[in-house]
Amino acid sequence: MQQLAQRATTLTPSLTLGVDAKAKKLKAEGVDVCGFGAGEPDFDTPQHIKDAAAKALADGFTKYTPSSGTPELRAAIAEKLKSENGLEYKPSQIIVNCGAKHSCYNAILATCQAGDEVIIPAPYWLSYPEMVKLADASPVIVETSEANGFKITPDQFRDAMTPATKLIILNSPGNPTGSVYTREELQALAEVALEEDILMLSDEIYEKIAYDGAQPVSLASFSKQVYDLTITVNGFSKAYAMTGWRLGYLAAPDPIAAAIDSIQSHSTSNPTSFAQKGALAALKGDQSFIGEMVKAFTERRAYMYDRLAKIPGVTCVKPLGAFYMLPNISSFGLKSTDFAAKLLDDQKVALVPGIAFGSDAHVRLSYACSMDNIQKGLDRIEAFCGSLAR
Repeated sequence: MQQLAQRATTLTPSLTLGVDAKAKKLKAEGVDVCGFGAGEPDFDTPQHIKDAAAKALADGFTKYTPSSGTPELRAAIAEKLKSENGLEYKPSQIIVNCGAKHSCYNAILATCQAGDEVIIPAPYWLSYPEMVKLADASPVIVETSEANGFKITPDQFRDAMTPATKLIILNSPGNPTGSVYTREELQALAEVALEEDILMLSDEIYEKIAYDGAQPVSLASFSKQVYDLTITVNGFSKAYAMTGWRLGYLAAPDPIAAAIDSIQSHSTSNPTSFAQKGALAALKGDQSFIGEMVKAFTERRAYMYDRLAKIPGVTCVKPLGAFYMLPNISSFGLKSTDFAAKLLDDQKVALVPGIAFGSDAHVRLSYACSMDNIQKGLDRIEAFCGSLAR
C-alpha cells in the first residue's frame, strides 16, 4: 500500500469547515439548525463587483495572468496600502493569491523550514499551526489571557523565543477572539522582534471590521526596520463578502515577495483571471457597503454579548473586531468538543469547539448570520446551559 507523506498525517482537519458542513447537511435534511460556525459574512457580494467579473467573462478575460496577479490589480493594492495603511510597496512586492489563507501559507512556506520555530499566540486561527507543520517547521503556542483581551505580551514573546525562532504570527483584528492590538501594543511587540531579527506575519484580513472606536494598525508602518521584517496579509473575503472568490494578497520585502512569486508560479500558476477584475472593482468602487455591513455586525455583536453575559456559568470577552465571540464554558465541566456535540444533538445549534483554536475552555460563535438565527440560537444555548447547571 502506498504510504502518505508524514506532513499529511500530522494535520488536523478544519473543525470550522466540518461544523459548517454538518450543519448544512442537517438543514438539507429538514432539521431546524441554528448555525454559528461559518466565518463568512452573510451578505452578498456588492453588485458592482459581480458586474465587473461578469463583464470580464463576457469580454473573454479568461486566460492566464501573471502568477502573482495582474499589474493593474497589484498597482491598485499598492495604492490602497499607501493611502489607507501608510505602507509604501512597489507593485512587484504585492502578491495576489487564492485567498488570505493562501497568502499566509505561501509566506510561511517561503520563510520557514525544518528546525525553525514559529510563535503563535493562542487562541489562534486554526490553520496557522497546520501551515507551519506543512513547512516542516514547529509551531510554538503561547497561551494568552482573557484578562488582557487575549493578546500576547512582550514578556511572553521573549519567554517563548529560542535561537530557532524564525517568525511570529499576529492577527489583529483576530479570529477567533476579536482582539484588536493598539498601536502601542504592536510597537512593543515589534521592538522585541527587532532584537533578534524575527520575521512577523501580520494577518490584517479583518481590518475593516472594528467596533467601539478601535483602530486596527498595520504593523509594517512603524519604521523601516519593522517594515523589513514584516509580511502583511490582507484580502477581499471579509470586507467585501467575497469568500468564495478566493482572492487575497500579501505585501513583503523584495526577497520574500520574489520567493513567494516563484512558489506560486509552480503551484497555482495565477489567481482566477476574471475574479481579479472583481477585486479591482472592489478597491476602486463604492465603499459604502462596508459601513452598512459593519453597522449590522455592531448590532448583532451587542445583542449576542448581552445575551451570553447573562447566562449563568458563561463568561465572555467583548470583541473589538472581526465577527466572532469566544465565550468561556469551562464552568460546566465539559470539554469544548463535548459541549459542542451535545449542544448540536440536544438543541440543534452548531458552533465550533475552542480546542480547534487552542483553547478547550471556550467555544466560538460567529455573528455573521441573521439576527433571527442569533436570537433563536441564543435561546437554545441558554436553555442548554440551564440544563447543564441543574
